[in-house]
Amino acid sequence: MTPPKKKKSSAKVKRPSPKAPKQKTAVIALGGNAIIKPGQEGTIAEQFANTRESLSGIVDLIRDGYNVIITHGNGPQVGNYLIRDEAASHLVPRVPLGVCVAGTEGEMGYMIEQSLQNRLHKEGIDRKVVTILTQVLVDENDPAMEEPTKFVGPFFGEKDLPRMKVETEWVIKEDPGRGYRRVVPSPIPLSVVESEVIKKLSSDGVIVIACGGGGIPVYYMDDHILEGVDAVIDKDRASAVLAKGIGAEIFVMLTPEEAVYLDYNSPNQKKISKMTVSQAKEYHAQGHFPPGSMGPKVEAAIQFLEARGELVVITSPEKVVSALDGKAGTWIVPDKKN
Repeated sequence: MTPPKKKKSSAKVKRPSPKAPKQKTAVIALGGNAIIKPGQEGTIAEQFANTRESLSGIVDLIRDGYNVIITHGNGPQVGNYLIRDEAASHLVPRVPLGVCVAGTEGEMGYMIEQSLQNRLHKEGIDRKVVTILTQVLVDENDPAMEEPTKFVGPFFGEKDLPRMKVETEWVIKEDPGRGYRRVVPSPIPLSVVESEVIKKLSSDGVIVIACGGGGIPVYYMDDHILEGVDAVIDKDRASAVLAKGIGAEIFVMLTPEEAVYLDYNSPNQKKISKMTVSQAKEYHAQGHFPPGSMGPKVEAAIQFLEARGELVVITSPEKVVSALDGKAGTWIVPDKKN
């Protein structure tokens, strides 16, 4: 008996949907001075309020589908830690600088994480947020380790110097016109120990807060065991290393200024809307980007783009969305390939 023929279905065969474009990953570096603004006491209430204010543009990027990793500075905050450490030194043992950095990572990560969680909840955006205490690898033989230059912590008078020589092994130098302060090394960051974990979390859609204050400086001893070191790492350099390590396409540095300028703060000041790596190097060599302000940011941008990054944006927190659209801020891009 011949089996009956199957009727052809009138329903259209569903074609597989085309793959959605890859979500861009952006590392966004938030300055520590955005959390404690000049002239403020730096109370926790002020820091929370400033944190909430600084996140508006970042929330817009998250809403647009970016995978976001937030890094942040900690200059004022770690300074406060060290002031408390000095003031209580007659009651409790002093705390190593690396542990102070870890403390600010946890404290500031908590503020950013909770503020962002609350804002995302209000906006109806379902994304998880997590803070990662981040160790950043440095070379213990970096020449910077023998030439401490970074001022940290409280000021001392000349009368305090004999006591500090007895009680500590710190290197203390005169901060011209301000008093005496501790100076510590600022070695070049090589890699982020937790980068694989951060990359996995980010690829799963989790918003990660990492490399707080440049991360906790560590090095490998001969037996490949990690050990902390009393130093500080530039936050923007560490952020560039993280962005490179996780394969981020975009690196954003948020500053009080809306853009990068030539002849900054002079009658000839001129905004740079866009420059290539070669142009950035030329302007830097001409002295347009001083070491204490825009210099490390431009150097970090060059480092990221030469490691196959696609775009660096330098702008203020409130202009970040416009800047990524090319309507504000400064773009730094790779040189065109021949």
